[in-house]
Amino acid sequence: MLPLLLSIFSSMAAIASGNFYRDFDITWGDGRGKILNNGDLLTLSLDKASGSGFQSKNEYMFGKIDTQLKLVPGNSAGTVTAYYLSSKGSTWDEIDFEFLGNLSGDPYILHTNVFSQGKGNREQQFYLWFDPTTDFHTYSILWNPQRIIFSVDGTPIREFKNLESNGVPFPKNQPMRIYSSLWNADDWATRGGLVKTDWTQAPFTASYRNFNADACIWSNGASSCNSNSPSTGNGWLSQELDTTSQERLQWCKKIT
Repeated sequence: MLPLLLSIFSSMAAIASGNFYRDFDITWGDGRGKILNNGDLLTLSLDKASGSGFQSKNEYMFGKIDTQLKLVPGNSAGTVTAYYLSSKGSTWDEIDFEFLGNLSGDPYILHTNVFSQGKGNREQQFYLWFDPTTDFHTYSILWNPQRIIFSVDGTPIREFKNLESNGVPFPKNQPMRIYSSLWNADDWATRGGLVKTDWTQAPFTASYRNFNADACIWSNGASSCNSNSPSTGNGWLSQELDTTSQERLQWCKKIT
């Protein structure tokens, strides 16, 4: 089945260097989400009344998705910045980055999860090895028929392999949109809900730039990769972790 999938999708993927006006819609927040700098920058904000969020105009069926984020600085306890791929319906697929805010000086927790056919419970958490609030950093999801690789600034932090042969569902049949939101989750986000959001610090703001999708766009029941055009550098369709990447993955597990 995997060789067939690769042959179907290896012909041509859409490579999009992002413009937020073109690629995304702000879907909620009553003005708290903003697209700035001619589409080069997007910000989400949270105050006591509401958070905010956006979604991609396109749906994708496999790809390498990169976005640079600068997270809520200072006392971000109780807040969650979520960035993820998801399909719709009761048996949805989903690939998650969630950034759990914390008290000033304490590290953010990066929470990852994979849902397939509506089933999750595949959480892994990491402490980042830098302050993600002082500058932009690149968060990447590589999703192909064999594996999902989560990376931060090019360093793989997690690999979720396709183990359908062992009875483990893998997201490969449902196209997904990109979503992001900034919201209040102080009932669980920081120290299990013990630390509440300090609304005197509001508004809380997260920033996004340099979105890039090297991916198969799904539209009207067909993939942009179902083309007879020659392949244009879709190495991600069969990409796996080489020896160096495996070593970096193990390094990341040790420090987090």
